[in-house]
Amino acid sequence: MAAFNLSPSAPSTFILAGISGLEAAHMWISIPFSVFYIVCLLGNCMVLFVVGKEQTLHKPMYLLLCMLALTDIATSTSVVPKALCIFWSNLRGITVGGCLTQMFFLHAVSVMQSAILVTMAFDRYIAICKPLRYTTILTNARIAKLGLLGLIRTVVFVLPLPLLLSRQPFCANHIIPHTYCEHMAVAKMSCGDITVNRTYGLVVTFIVLGLDLWLVVFSYSLITRAILRISSKKAHRKALNTCTAHICVMLMSCTFFLFSTVTHRFGQGIAPHVHIILANLHFLVPPMLNPIIYGVKTKELRDKVGKYTCRR
Repeated sequence: MAAFNLSPSAPSTFILAGISGLEAAHMWISIPFSVFYIVCLLGNCMVLFVVGKEQTLHKPMYLLLCMLALTDIATSTSVVPKALCIFWSNLRGITVGGCLTQMFFLHAVSVMQSAILVTMAFDRYIAICKPLRYTTILTNARIAKLGLLGLIRTVVFVLPLPLLLSRQPFCANHIIPHTYCEHMAVAKMSCGDITVNRTYGLVVTFIVLGLDLWLVVFSYSLITRAILRISSKKAHRKALNTCTAHICVMLMSCTFFLFSTVTHRFGQGIAPHVHIILANLHFLVPPMLNPIIYGVKTKELRDKVGKYTCRR
């Protein structure tokens, strides 16, 4: 990260307050946090292991699933370890550089995951609407290029967030009412004008992620039209089943993200601990459930996982 242009009076560290209003319950709250994190690591590492070991799974769909698993691990790892340090040991301090770095990775992973979900929707569109051309349109090399393009887009759009904040003067109050360094929570501690920061954050949220959501909806409108034209009930059901897992993951991710974003920016009447819990659930629940959803809904993956977990 670039050198931080902070004023001489700016704090060298920030203090993460944890879940404000529920400090007495931090130890109890750490239990579900730990369970969710362990399940997330086990599930996503299992997906990576099985796909890596099985040559028959070296296909675009499963390579995308591995990318999603990596972003899920990165998402929860960016939040949970520091949160557990707060809950267990009351280690609330974080350097300004560490805070802005954490912020970059958190938002970068969200944007990258959004790009992966769009690519997965495109994958399902090709599989259902152009099945005879699937292997020529979506090759493993092309998926890798799309992944690299998504990574470049992520860095270009997310890097300005911490860079803009690094140029802000911070006030004497350096307590962040959160378990991690969220962009607007840090921006609100600045003594300067944060109009640019606020505007750019909204642009990234509603232009980049909004465009991704529109592309997913557009893909599924084409998929739905193609499925409705299928006369065979068996083929109709099979086509629907190929999309079920992705639809579930999309709905879950979008629901938690929109709840967290809208309540944080516009829900002034909502208790602070509700804001924080919703924000943490966005980084905990989808990464934990994504591998479970795909494991249950994708027969080929489920069979291969069973091959390794049910050995005698």
